[in-house]
Amino acid sequence: MARRTKAEAEATREALLDAAEEVFYGNGVARTSLEQIARHAGMTRGAVYWHFKNKADLFHALLDRVRMPFEELLEEVRSTSDVESPLETLRLACLNGLPRIEQPHAQRIHSILLHRCEFFSDINPLEMQNRLVKECQAGMREQFRYAYEQGLLVSHLSPDTASRLLQSTLSGLIHDWLRNPECFSLQEEGSELINTFFRLIQRTP
Repeated sequence: MARRTKAEAEATREALLDAAEEVFYGNGVARTSLEQIARHAGMTRGAVYWHFKNKADLFHALLDRVRMPFEELLEEVRSTSDVESPLETLRLACLNGLPRIEQPHAQRIHSILLHRCEFFSDINPLEMQNRLVKECQAGMREQFRYAYEQGLLVSHLSPDTASRLLQSTLSGLIHDWLRNPECFSLQEEGSELINTFFRLIQRTP
């Protein structure tokens, strides 16, 4: 019985997150109340407070749904392939991340964070974005450092510069796509940009 109650509580929490995603996407974060989210989910406001302390807590839980630590992408490549080059590991990790961002939940939540979230109470969208960027750059910089030590990067390209270039490429690509997802395929155009980037920075024998 306890196991069923726990499962029901988790289902309620997920339903509230689904509702928050839809209402935040339609109205923006600042203009959405917890009562609106509860109504959209067909529940009471008390149900929201049972699972989340406040709107910021709910919003962070929403981000955690699609949070994709770059280290996990790197580990997936290492565990599913025989790739030894740090540049190839990094390239494949970037490519593997594209279809995940294109999934409907991830697309909406990233769009909320980048385009529908204002500074509000204890919600700071810039701080959240900066934290995600730093997490990605840490993984990128480590791989570029390995590549630099192995002499795989073109002359005068430092690991720091390479990681900033890749981060800027990916950020620009995702921002452009989120503004109008129907305009182009993130996977197709993103794959071309990523592959071109790695061809340009890799030292030829």
